Amino acid sequence: MARAALKTALGSRRVVGTFLKLPSVDVVDLAARAGYDFVVVDAEHSQLPYSAVSGLVRHAYATGLPALVRVPAVDPGLVNRLLEAGAAGIQLSTVRRRADVDALVAATRYAPHGTRSVSLSHPAAGYGADGLPAYLAAEAQCPPLLVGQFETATFADPLPALMPGLDVAFVGTTDLTVSLGGSPPSPAIAAVSAAAAAAGVAFGGWASALPAAFGDFVVIGSDVQLLGKALREALDE
Repeated sequence: MARAALKTALGSRRVVGTFLKLPSVDVVDLAARAGYDFVVVDAEHSQLPYSAVSGLVRHAYATGLPALVRVPAVDPGLVNRLLEAGAAGIQLSTVRRRADVDALVAATRYAPHGTRSVSLSHPAAGYGADGLPAYLAAEAQCPPLLVGQFETATFADPLPALMPGLDVAFVGTTDLTVSLGGSPPSPAIAAVSAAAAAAGVAFGGWASALPAAFGDFVVIGSDVQLLGKALREALDE
């Protein structure tokens, strides 16, 4: 499974992805061919309708490229449909309280560890060909990757309390800078990194280019940003 491959890679080296905001599945193919480890379909800061989000996830799943989906809040029904479409995991924006993480875990885990509804009529379950016990065992062995996005200056609960249950603590540097009123985000980034390290959670964040990247889980720009940069550079040559 692409999900398992991403988790294995994350445990041994830096993994690099990019946000997808455009509806064309060609972008998935281009990212895979360029050597990206994963993509994050952006269901928060894009104009993608659900049909496009699902189509990108389904294509990435068929291609073998892990695709996460960034969501602004936990909608259990939506999360379940995305995972059934083949999403390798969910990236939850603006984590501020323990309840946010608990809701994410519950929506992505089957009982007794969560409240996710079960169906076998989807590609991630092989459309039922392997049976319910085998599917549940596979999900328990390698559950969806959970990324919590930290992008505010203050939290409702202490940072260390927000880490358990997450696979990755991700810093949204742009929103964090705005939240800090334009002040340098380095101390806040360091606080998230320290809390993640203490909990044994991977750490990463967004960067506009690889030289500015930090952490083990890096998202470089977006398809829109990278396309815009290439278009501008073409005129400068």
